[in-house]
Amino acid sequence: MKIIIVGCGKVGTALARRLCEEGHHITVVDTDASRIQHITEQLDVMGVVGNGSSYLALSEAGADTADVLIAVTGSDELNLLCGMFARKEGHCSAIARVRNPAYVNEMDFIKAQLGISAAINPELASAREIIQLLKVPSARNVETFADGKVRLIKFDLEDDEKIAGVPLRDLPGHLNCDILICAVERSGDVIIPRGDFIFQKGDIVSFVATPEKANDFFLKLGLPTRPVSSVMIVGGSTIGYYLGKHLCEAGVSVKIVERSGARARWLAENLPKAIVIEGDGTNRQLLMSEGLAQTEALVALTNVDEENILLSLFAGKRSKGKIITKLNRLEFDDIVEGLDVGSVIFPKYITGDYMMQYVRALQNKAGSNVKTLYRILDDRVEALEFTVHEESDLTNVPLAKLKLKPNQLICCITRGNEVIIPRGGDTIQVGDSVIVVTLQKGLNDLGDILVR
Repeated sequence: MKIIIVGCGKVGTALARRLCEEGHHITVVDTDASRIQHITEQLDVMGVVGNGSSYLALSEAGADTADVLIAVTGSDELNLLCGMFARKEGHCSAIARVRNPAYVNEMDFIKAQLGISAAINPELASAREIIQLLKVPSARNVETFADGKVRLIKFDLEDDEKIAGVPLRDLPGHLNCDILICAVERSGDVIIPRGDFIFQKGDIVSFVATPEKANDFFLKLGLPTRPVSSVMIVGGSTIGYYLGKHLCEAGVSVKIVERSGARARWLAENLPKAIVIEGDGTNRQLLMSEGLAQTEALVALTNVDEENILLSLFAGKRSKGKIITKLNRLEFDDIVEGLDVGSVIFPKYITGDYMMQYVRALQNKAGSNVKTLYRILDDRVEALEFTVHEESDLTNVPLAKLKLKPNQLICCITRGNEVIIPRGGDTIQVGDSVIVVTLQKGLNDLGDILVR
């Protein structure tokens, strides 16, 4: 596909790299010539120096023949204008990053009026991801599929002896649980396990289940399942506002520590049910005096990654609660994985996953197109949800008889309101949503998992 990316910041650069890896023809547009030079030297992309809302710049970038334009500049209004002009110029699909909370309730109207195909609010999406983690305190990461009916959950197998040493094929009978283990991290490797796989202490396990079945599984492992009832948020950013608003509405006790006096007052006015404390969130005495040791979760949301890491490390030593750490810089994610900072969220990854999902779906509008996409396990594994629109070699055939490529796993089938953890005798039917976990990058169609 021919794709134009307007804005060559961290998100734009990461998107260009991922889309190049999948064989797309990419043109990047930015007003900063040094950014264009850097990205064109690093990647096989075309570069245009100019304003993405300029007719001349878009024409030079090839908007008249492009399939998709993705606008991720630092300005919401510019992103929306870029999308509108691209639609007018070339009738391509347009995706815009829109971050201002003032637009949240108006987004459907704005998209309809400007012709924008899709919009992503990274802060709101990040807050929603944090909410999922607070609902499942034993999880390291939680991704949702099938409109929330199915979860992909990652957790650490630490001191539990109930499944350590148990072969995967014996797990359902051993614990009487209806889940599907889809991936295991061990000693830096990622394994999509077979029936003879044996769990070991120290494994990081990812599984698919309904929320109820996941809770049942954790209960049988002796792990906490009750959603947290008190949260301390350090950093009153936009993510902190969205998160605090949802938690207060859900009846959760919320404390927000914010350094800026003006921002603290704004939060206090707009979140009357939350306790807002004006102070330095890196002050250990302040955190302890405000009840860090007793709170059930700490969420580090300052704008400085180093502060968030230190806050989470400190909280890990002073509290037994859930810890969530927000990081903006993508360069050192492999180093952070080795630190005890709890669950880590990268808003830029969340934005990228959403946009990649949309591009994949456009590539195959018929057949079985991508509905949901997550890159998981340090970006080494993809978890995708496909919608099956028509008959194919995959439909109405028992799964045991399908010839799948190596390292492909069909994890779940959703049929209406029914969620099926698949066994060998189950079949895929037209209208189903199918979740696949794979080590192969770039799947666009469910049929790509088959040996041809």
